[in-house]
Parts: sequence; structure tokens; C-alpha cells
Amino acid sequence: MFMAACNQSAPKSNTMTDSTTTATVKLPAAARFERTIDGKKTELFILKNKNGAEAAITNYGAHLISLLVPNKAGEITDVVLGFDDIEGFQKAAGAYYGATIGRYGNRLAKGKFTLDGKEYTLFTNNGPNTLHGGKKGFDSMVWDAKQTDSATVELSYLSKDMEEGFPGNLKVKVIYTLTDDNALKVSYEATTDKTTVVNLTNHAYFNLNGQGTGSVLEHSVKIDADAYTPVDSTLIPTGKIEPVKGTPFDFTAAATIGSRIEQDNIQLKDGKGYDHNYVLNKHDISTPVATVVGDKSGIKMEVFTEEPGMQFYTGNFMNGTNTLKGGAKDEHRTAFAMETQHYPDSPNQPAFPSTVLKPGAVYKTVTIYKFSK
Repeated sequence: MFMAACNQSAPKSNTMTDSTTTATVKLPAAARFERTIDGKKTELFILKNKNGAEAAITNYGAHLISLLVPNKAGEITDVVLGFDDIEGFQKAAGAYYGATIGRYGNRLAKGKFTLDGKEYTLFTNNGPNTLHGGKKGFDSMVWDAKQTDSATVELSYLSKDMEEGFPGNLKVKVIYTLTDDNALKVSYEATTDKTTVVNLTNHAYFNLNGQGTGSVLEHSVKIDADAYTPVDSTLIPTGKIEPVKGTPFDFTAAATIGSRIEQDNIQLKDGKGYDHNYVLNKHDISTPVATVVGDKSGIKMEVFTEEPGMQFYTGNFMNGTNTLKGGAKDEHRTAFAMETQHYPDSPNQPAFPSTVLKPGAVYKTVTIYKFSK
């Protein structure tokens, strides 16, 4: 693998004009992402499609930094929260803004799991549990990267045997592609030389009205899932799969995020809002598993995935401590995440779909975020 220099050496902007409005959105300056971390160079990569949509990605943590798409008025809108420089991502590592998550996305109970009769112990970084890979997950690593064309960047990382307590040398590849139908396609691939567990995802924080425009509680959400996995007080699944019908978790018909988020429900109280895994009805990459519409922008985001689950998170722990691109603060519930995944704590839950990867097998999965107006 090799590191390719970003072909964008200056701040970029994109302006779209219609009969009523003009808007300009700038991507972060490439120079602010050119650093040396752990002896490896970090860079900024800009993807473009024929419609003028753009995405910015850094090989530090394989973070998605910006995603520019048009709203109903024709204004280009940055729908992803992130930072203006590498230092912002380093300081807020535990917030996972736009990060590629691994080796295991979501939570593992008590930082332990057993494979082939051997118990593995991980670093606990989320109360009594391990979250998103542990103390230093894939979000804090410098990946090898090459931009293969104007719309595609390929990132690779070798997670060595027992890194963060996980067995096996795991070779990981993530490819971001910005397609001409305004979709961001994220393709994941991994192989191992020893039996291990793997659950990769992206932790983009979305606000379809644009970063810095306030709460997402009026966004309309539809999730094609008749069931979800309830959790205990530490947000570990109980092992049950329960129907959403008759609960605040029912988004089988479109509803705003805020319409039921404050209901007197123990699951909402424990999660401080929505922070739960949905058991998807279909995950065939051709059927949207979720649809979200920004109330002000009219931007519609459809999520497609080959994963059996999706964590719906409503920015419950955002508290305004981080300064984002352009000086915006990450205030409470000013973004949401839809992390496509296998279920949380699957290695400790035999009834859940398996996350075990064996030597000779290939972990391969695709998720697409498609935008329209």
C-alpha cells in the first residue's frame, strides 16, 4: 500500500444558484489535514461527482469529514458534522465524528468474549463495557490511502494480532465512492489469519438541514424494521428481540425524531433518547432500510445496507463541548447517526447473527447513503 498525495491542495468551495437563492459552502483546507501521526502521513481526499456533490475524507481514522449535496432550494449543504483540522478529530476521538469504526462497532459486554474456548479481555471505555474498538480503535489509526479516481478513495489498515485485545492479524479495506446519483457508497472488506470477531461501520453524524442549523428533532424518520434489541441500563442488549409496534421505537411509518423521544419509557431513559439497534426487515442493498428527510432543507437521505442491523442514535450525549467546522458547536441532538452493523454484543449473544471471521473467509459488506430532494 502507498499514500497518494491529495490532488486538492487548497480550500474548495461549491456554489449552486437558482432563481431565488445562492449559497456557498467551503470544504476544510487540505493543509490542515497534512500531519505526521505515529510516523505516518495524514492527508485530505476530495471526491466529486458530475452533479457538483463533494465528499471530504481523511486517512486519519478513515473519517468522513464533509458531504456536500443540494437542498430543495438548490443550495449546496454540508450534511455531515466534523472538524476543520486533524487536531479536532484527535481531541474529540471518543465522539467518533464520521469515523470508520473497528475492530468491533458498538458495545461488547464487560469487555469480554470467548472464541474457541478462549476468553479475550478488552479495554473497557464505556462504563463496564467496550465501545467501538476500545481505547484506540480504527478511528484513531492512520490508514494507508490511495485516490483511484475523482470519485473514489481506497483506505487500508492492518490491525495486528491482539491489538486492543482482539486475536488475529486483520487486513481491512474501506472504499468510499461518490456516485453520480448523489450517493456515498462505503464498501468494507477484511481477512484474518486467526479466528476473530469483526463488525465494521461508519459513525457519520448527519444533520440534513446542514451542520450548525440546530436540532434534528423535526427530521422525519422511517425505519424498515419491525423489531429492535432492547438494552439494559449499560446499553448492552438483553438478548431479546422485541416488536416495535406500540412503542416509541416504531418508525415503520414516518415520524419526527422528537415526536416520542421524551416519552416515559425505560429504554429511552436508559439510552437518554434513541441509541438502539434495529433488526432490519430486509438488507439486500436494493431496498432502503431507512429514510430521513430534513424539515428545513427537504433533503432526503436513504440508507441501503447488507448488514442485518442499524444503530439509530440521536446525539443524546452531544453537549456543546466540541467546536466543529466553521465554528459551530456540537449541541445536544443537533445530529443523528445510522450505523449499519451486526448487532451489539453478538459474540456474547449466541442467538444473534454471528460476527466470527475465520482464516480463508472474507468479510465483505456495503452500505450506501443516497441523497435527493
